[in-house]
Amino acid sequence: MTIFSQFEHLITQHTALEKTDFVPEIMLYQASEITPIWQATEAWLNHQNIEPPFWAFAWPGGKALARYILDNPKLVKDKKALDFAAGCGIAAIAAAKSGAAYIEVADIDPLARKSCALNAKVNHVLLDKNSNDVVGQPCTWDIIFCGDVCYEAPMTQHIWPWLKECAKQGATVFIADPGRSYLPKKELTPVCTYDIPTTLELEDCQLRRTVLYQLVGF
Repeated sequence: MTIFSQFEHLITQHTALEKTDFVPEIMLYQASEITPIWQATEAWLNHQNIEPPFWAFAWPGGKALARYILDNPKLVKDKKALDFAAGCGIAAIAAAKSGAAYIEVADIDPLARKSCALNAKVNHVLLDKNSNDVVGQPCTWDIIFCGDVCYEAPMTQHIWPWLKECAKQGATVFIADPGRSYLPKKELTPVCTYDIPTTLELEDCQLRRTVLYQLVGF
């Protein structure tokens, strides 16, 4: 069995294909409980030097992005879109359903990239490109979607100059954030706010207020 077949087996065996709450138009392979998938995959993931299975959940930021895209399809129609730090790929799937001309997902976790591919397939949409680390690359996209990307200081410090440069080059950069500690709010313009249902297994509350921002002014 190839490594990619192992990825697919792990994802399909430890998740369930379900409609996504708050974005029922999209089906995703999701873990219903956090502990079993962590326990089932921990040793294998450590052996493969892969991150924990963040891709197995639709996080509030991704749900907010997908909801906004589906409710405002003109935003992405005929555009080149990037779902950055894509996780399960929910924003990319919403963009594809809304008529984007080109869809790219990027995530440093190979299991997340496989999850994006599987989720796109069950939603009957195509991904044009499935990328690893795009930080520092020239901006070739019209619009970039980022959900829950500022949860750690090193992550924010790594990606923020590049996102600002992409905005400077003319890309529309959206960041959906549910109150993470390291978000540079002073450089963002709020677009809208959602109260998104979540689970106590992932968050410290069952409803997470999530703000969609645009990175502008450079």
